[in-house]
Amino acid sequence: MGKNLPQQRRGRGTSPTYRSPSHRHPGLTTHPKLTGEGVVLSLEHAPGRTAPIARVQYGRIEVLMIAPDGLRVGQVVTVGGYNIDRGNTLPLGSIPEGTLVYNVESKPGDGGQFVRAAGTTAVVVSQADRTVLQLPSGQFRTFDPKCRATIGVIAGAGRGERPFGKAGKQVLAYRSIAKSAVWVRGVAMNPVDHPHGGGAHQHVGRPSTVSWHAPPGRKVGRLSPIPKRVRENRPRR
Repeated sequence: MGKNLPQQRRGRGTSPTYRSPSHRHPGLTTHPKLTGEGVVLSLEHAPGRTAPIARVQYGRIEVLMIAPDGLRVGQVVTVGGYNIDRGNTLPLGSIPEGTLVYNVESKPGDGGQFVRAAGTTAVVVSQADRTVLQLPSGQFRTFDPKCRATIGVIAGAGRGERPFGKAGKQVLAYRSIAKSAVWVRGVAMNPVDHPHGGGAHQHVGRPSTVSWHAPPGRKVGRLSPIPKRVRENRPRR
């Protein structure tokens, strides 16, 4: 009987090996459910995140936000206003075209789901019944104009340019994001560990393309392309 694949064990989320340590996350970095002005108290390092975070004081409420590039201690940021300045949060429908934004909500009020990694940003392309954004991947996606976003570019760009120096640093860094720092090839495993394992020498041993309808334990390797449906232009009778 075979074993579960690493991606299956990680997807279950029950093992501490594939769970991000809670002590590396100071708190939730979502849009606050309030409006008004706040003052940046400090800029802090979050080990479980790729970008630094800012601690902002809104009256008696203290919240955490993903810090944009150029944010400084003592700066005033707003939520719900119409001031187009870095660090301010407002609905997408109120942001002019060509503005750089990050931490975009998928649905109004969910706190932000898109563009949250260090050095990333999205561009407001057009405004209509739906707001069109170009994501860091280059994909164009439409959002509800009531979804909120923060103005600016996330700080921490260039984090991938600095080498780790030794393997232990990389292991601890990947542990914070609940990932493994090493990747073992399937052909280097035993047959009980992976469908590509076993054999007198390292080879797949079967067609490397698998169907999209394959069960989870067999869906490894290269996925076969989905056949495109071509609409035939038949003359009407």
